[in-house]
Amino acid sequence: MTGHGRGECAQDGFKVTVELGSVNRRQGELAVTLPHELDTLEPQVRELLNRHFSRGRLTARVTLQAAAGASFARMHLNRPLAKAYAEELAKLARDLKLPGPVTLDHLVRAPGVFQTDDDLAQGERFWPAVKRALEQAMTALVKMREREGTHLAKDLAARIEVMRKSVARVTKQAPAVQKRYLETLRARIAAAGLSTPAPDDERLLKEVVIFADRSDISEELTRMASHFQQFQDCQKSAEPVGRTLDFLAQEMNREINTIGSKANDAAVSREVVTLKTELEKFREQAQNVE
Repeated sequence: MTGHGRGECAQDGFKVTVELGSVNRRQGELAVTLPHELDTLEPQVRELLNRHFSRGRLTARVTLQAAAGASFARMHLNRPLAKAYAEELAKLARDLKLPGPVTLDHLVRAPGVFQTDDDLAQGERFWPAVKRALEQAMTALVKMREREGTHLAKDLAARIEVMRKSVARVTKQAPAVQKRYLETLRARIAAAGLSTPAPDDERLLKEVVIFADRSDISEELTRMASHFQQFQDCQKSAEPVGRTLDFLAQEMNREINTIGSKANDAAVSREVVTLKTELEKFREQAQNVE
């Protein structure tokens, strides 16, 4: 489902802003954009978002702005590392019999003795602020998606109701299909100039029985009723049901195709057209559901 959310949080003279956007897509897809200072937080951001969203294309953009006077370039002295350098350099000077002591100039040039906030896992320090801003954005996004979801639920329920009424008409017409077939068969025999068989003619009755067996759609109608009930169960569920609705659409399509191929009746065929039309609309909308 589509939606947008924004969140902000301040920490240590910096402002973290998170913007979320989602668009309809059958599968789940997540794109995260972070400033290089916060690159290390991408796994945490993805894990938190994947916990709450499973379908659609979701984009997350995180920005970090410094307040006036704040800077990323604050220096830190790594004292343990400097001491280790001093000891090793002094030992090396003795071993090589080099003149002169180890100086401060030597140590400050050694890699890692002076470090900036970037070197000291800046991202981890800002995770609490990023998390709070992300949660604000998710709350706003969920509210917008819920409003869209309410409209989707009404539309899907309307589609199901049309299909339910169509199936009810097919169920009512089904017993008359065999009778109409018998009448059609008699008319064809008469049109061919043959003598009309008696109502209890064995060959005629056998043909009708074979047709009745081939055209029996009672199982398909029962399964359609079951699928309608499963849709009602999805309406009551608090869990994501998008993939379940996809599955129901596939199963209903299978039953409708079977009804169309087995019924061999014009009235039923008209209802099959209605069912397929509504099911296609249902399927398109179901792909937008979380």
